[in-house]
Amino acid sequence: MSQDEKEVKRVVTLYIDGAGNGNAEQMNEAFHSSARWFGTMDGVDYDMDKEGFVAYMVETPGLPSKAEIVDVQIDGTAARVTVKEEGFWGGISFTNFFNLSILDGRWQITNKTFAATGGGHA
Repeated sequence: MSQDEKEVKRVVTLYIDGAGNGNAEQMNEAFHSSARWFGTMDGVDYDMDKEGFVAYMVETPGLPSKAEIVDVQIDGTAARVTVKEEGFWGGISFTNFFNLSILDGRWQITNKTFAATGGGHA
């Protein structure tokens, strides 16, 4: 595994742990200051900036019963990572697509797009 792949996985794991535990510090480290979050859940469309996303996850953490990085693609200073989560908020599953870039000398998540793939928000 390359050093870039290790670092990309570390940054995405910061998201997984931070969102699951409502840890703003971890999410703030993982996401670029201008990052965006998009997707639809329970018929509601989400389009949030980093500040809104971090606040949402601090207020409603949802440690998944399972979260797995299933794909990592890196080309130079850009990366795309797919994460499958099950049991978020007790019963919802997600497929998350993360885009990352090396900005300010380090890997950062610039965008998260998600699909709710099963269950419902409690």
